[in-house]
Amino acid sequence: MTSTLRPAGTTGAVKRPGRWLALGVLVLAVLLVAVDATVLGLATPYISEDLRPSGTQLLWIGDVYSFVIAGLLVSMGSLGDRIGRKRILLAGATAFGAVSVLNAYATTPELMILARALLGVAGATLMPATLALIRNLFHDPRERSLAIGVWGATASAGTAVGPIAGGFLLEHFWWGSVFLINLPVMAVLVLVGVRTLPESRNPAPGPWDLSSVVLSLVGMIGIVYAVKETAAHGLAPVPLAAGLLGAAALYGFVRRQLTMPVPLLDMRLFRRRGFSGAVLADLLTVLGMSGLVFFLSQYLQLVQGRRPFEAGLAELPAAVGAVAAGLVAGRAARRFTVRVVVSGGLAAIGAALAVLTTLSRSTGYPLLGAALLVVGVGAGFSFTVTADVILAGVPKDEAGAASAVSETAYELGAALGIALLGSIVTGAYRGFTGPAGTPAQAHESLGGAVEAARGMPAEAAGQMLDAARDSFVHGLHLASGAGAAVLLATAAAAWFLLRNQSLEDTD
Repeated sequence: MTSTLRPAGTTGAVKRPGRWLALGVLVLAVLLVAVDATVLGLATPYISEDLRPSGTQLLWIGDVYSFVIAGLLVSMGSLGDRIGRKRILLAGATAFGAVSVLNAYATTPELMILARALLGVAGATLMPATLALIRNLFHDPRERSLAIGVWGATASAGTAVGPIAGGFLLEHFWWGSVFLINLPVMAVLVLVGVRTLPESRNPAPGPWDLSSVVLSLVGMIGIVYAVKETAAHGLAPVPLAAGLLGAAALYGFVRRQLTMPVPLLDMRLFRRRGFSGAVLADLLTVLGMSGLVFFLSQYLQLVQGRRPFEAGLAELPAAVGAVAAGLVAGRAARRFTVRVVVSGGLAAIGAALAVLTTLSRSTGYPLLGAALLVVGVGAGFSFTVTADVILAGVPKDEAGAASAVSETAYELGAALGIALLGSIVTGAYRGFTGPAGTPAQAHESLGGAVEAARGMPAEAAGQMLDAARDSFVHGLHLASGAGAAVLLATAAAAWFLLRNQSLEDTD
């Protein structure tokens, strides 16, 4: 069964009954992914204390999910176009819930990294399927803009629910409980989705090319691994070889798509300036933000001494701003143009990140809260409108693959941001000078320093923690400055790339 299409000979958009109830189910999948992404950062200090990962392992725990999901998103989006987006969404949600249990009960850093990787495999099925189903449920451009706004607002709400719920759980249970909150959301999604979601697929999809899948996965993981390792440890033979292998695989993937009669991803989409500009804006925006966001929970808890629940509440303004902006982004883009809204949102994020270069150990919450609110508003405008631009520019039968490109940019940006900006924070942190007898564990991560201090004399422990926290904050300054530069440059690029772009369908 294919999706509802416009009847032949008409220009009006068919409004499918029950589409808003179906949207309610789709946003549960978004909530699932958003909550999982945010609670990890909150739980990081507890994972560090319990599993004792090295600094490199801690970064892998944070970004391996993004590595895998970035490598598989295009393949899974194309698979959904072929076998049915409802089918792949429900199967992926079930797997996501099951693998969350493995994350909760991981006993070693290696097992935790493996569990996060498997979660990436499951997560790769969710986001492209939700956006593709929205593209096929809502044919009226204005309704679709509102639906995408709700979709984005739910993701932002998940970033608020995650830290608050996670903070409550961390204060009353062990860190693994933050992953188990995925289970009830997954259960509702599957049970209700079976009855309410319509199936949609490409009626003439062509074969799912396994060689293209392998090339995409090898290429993305190879490139991101090379960037991560080079940023952390400098140029070395193994990362260089991985980068060259990844580049060769991606080149082979593009060449193969250009020669296949029915490719996994239609590379001609990138000839559209609006499509390419929106994808690039997403990638660079997330790159500029994600490294800082990953370490923000550690700053709030380990530097400022806030309890987990309080740290979760402290991050709430970003989600509130994103929800509010996402719901009105489509209307704003039609009134003020796409490029004004996207570029303005990106510039606002860049300015807020620049303000965060003034953070200190004793910075009051009004400054931090205001900066987070501006980041949320800017992100809500930018991400909602770019997602709409991407969907409006492709035929609905290719919505899964196009949505996957959007999500790949997001996940690749997250992985590169954590790798590059996270490595800046880690590199600056490791250089602190503690008192004589400072354990090597303290130089691996701030969580390791807090743990090591418990076994040291009070005076030496205080001196070590002061030095460690000062170095961590210095690393945040550098990462915030780099992120601000990336966001302001992206705002300027979006102003030119999104010229004359609209939110109306092109097919």
